[in-house]
Amino acid sequence: MLLSRRAFALSSAAFAAGCVTPQADEAGIILRGRIHTGVAARPLAEAVLVRGKDIAFVGAFDAARRRAAGAQVIEIGEAAAFPGFVDSHVHLPDVGLMSMRLDLTGVGSVAELKTRLASYAAARPEGPIVGAGWIETHWPEARFPTRDDLDAVVRERPVFLERADGHAAAANSAALALAGIGDGAPDPAGGRIERDARRRATGMLIDAATALVRGRLPPVSRADEREALKAAARLYASRGWTGVANMGASLAQAEDFDALAAAGELPLKADLYIGEAEADAFLAAGPSVDATGLVNRRGIKLYMDGALGSRGAALLLPYADAPGDGLIVTPPERLKDVMARARVANAQIALHAIGDRANRLGLDFFAETFADAPEALRAARWRIEHAQVIDHRDLPRFGRMGVIASMQPSHAISDLYFAPSRLGDARLSGAYAWKSLLNYHATICGGSDAPVEKGDPLIEFYAATWRHSLDGFAGPDWRLQETVSRTEALAMLTTAGAYATFQERTRGTIEPGKRADISVFSADLMSAPFDAIPKARAVLTMSEGRITHSAL
Repeated sequence: MLLSRRAFALSSAAFAAGCVTPQADEAGIILRGRIHTGVAARPLAEAVLVRGKDIAFVGAFDAARRRAAGAQVIEIGEAAAFPGFVDSHVHLPDVGLMSMRLDLTGVGSVAELKTRLASYAAARPEGPIVGAGWIETHWPEARFPTRDDLDAVVRERPVFLERADGHAAAANSAALALAGIGDGAPDPAGGRIERDARRRATGMLIDAATALVRGRLPPVSRADEREALKAAARLYASRGWTGVANMGASLAQAEDFDALAAAGELPLKADLYIGEAEADAFLAAGPSVDATGLVNRRGIKLYMDGALGSRGAALLLPYADAPGDGLIVTPPERLKDVMARARVANAQIALHAIGDRANRLGLDFFAETFADAPEALRAARWRIEHAQVIDHRDLPRFGRMGVIASMQPSHAISDLYFAPSRLGDARLSGAYAWKSLLNYHATICGGSDAPVEKGDPLIEFYAATWRHSLDGFAGPDWRLQETVSRTEALAMLTTAGAYATFQERTRGTIEPGKRADISVFSADLMSAPFDAIPKARAVLTMSEGRITHSAL
């Protein structure tokens, strides 16, 4: 791959340090190679000319050179360029904080979890131990970890290890004691304390019960939070992301986004959805945009239910593999109150709903909030986050009501090992039902839910178009007909992400007049073999005309 002499001056060391180049000057930058524009009438181009923050020309290379004879030329060679990829559901500060905790991603058994915990505890002999990332669905023990497992390794200081989905955690006896959770402690509203046959607390806490321990642990320092966000933003640029919808941000984290943007160190566009705990303060101030235009406090993140893996997702009928039908984690009266005030404030709602009961209630509450003006709901572009399991009677409602389905394709290839047993065969027809929703004219914006998943746009694209695990597995009942075309997957991660944040006029495609948000990958996602897609990498990322990552 060849760059101009000027492009070579952008050293790899600078990008490793997280530097962001200035925007393209008046002479401009020309990217030359295979350009997928995302525009149906003209899907391919040879060159794109960028001036300042914007795209000035798309078309033939010779024509681009005539328009900007002094422009820097970047040859992308065998790579392919696309409209800037947007992660429409991420917890970016938590992505950065993972490096400061015991990382249990990929742990293959209870025994391995205990080994990692022992090593971590030996290296850090004081204070509580907080970890995250484990998921038990492949473990040979076929169970959750317990307080006894953790006590066997660390007994005297609190240990709190969150499941990958963030909706459950394992705590040792010291952590339970810190939170005052005895065997007879009642379940909190919207949560559950798991108990064994003797009614003894096992140490597993579901949804709101996790807060009983989390609230007693030392908080992360503000300095660490800022550094975590900065590191995560750099990582995201290096993966090819040009924008994020950050879910559940605190107002303090929103200030950190603002500070990074003001310092020229935020390498992507960020739309923030503030957590329910601070919804009242957010609504009092209303939505706002920072001085750089990169950070938009757009709306509120609410929770209807828990997660499928920990059986907290609210189902219309009981789970197929255990008693119970899940949890409604936020009182309906609170949800309806916040929704009513959000409508008045012109704030967007992003509602977490995973189970079919939760999705139905979410749609019902949205409709109730806009009962006097259904078209105003479509204009408000309220969103249901995850929308993982939907009853067949509710699938058409998304398109009909104009509710955006904010979905994470990688969940389908992570959950395919346990979702069939949780749901039973009949409910799988409405699970991760991307194609069905599109057929009913719904808008689906794609994201990752990182750090629950890795946060890699290539994995999301692969999952949406192939629906097999990363090692090529898909069960015979895994509804492969719900895969989407490559063109549809590209739209989910680009144009739909722009639409979901009211930016379709300025972002989402490569065409003149739009912001120069461009993701360049080493493989052409529109033609590469499916198994080659997750193995590719981002080689150039451009956000608003700034080169935020280069590996050319």
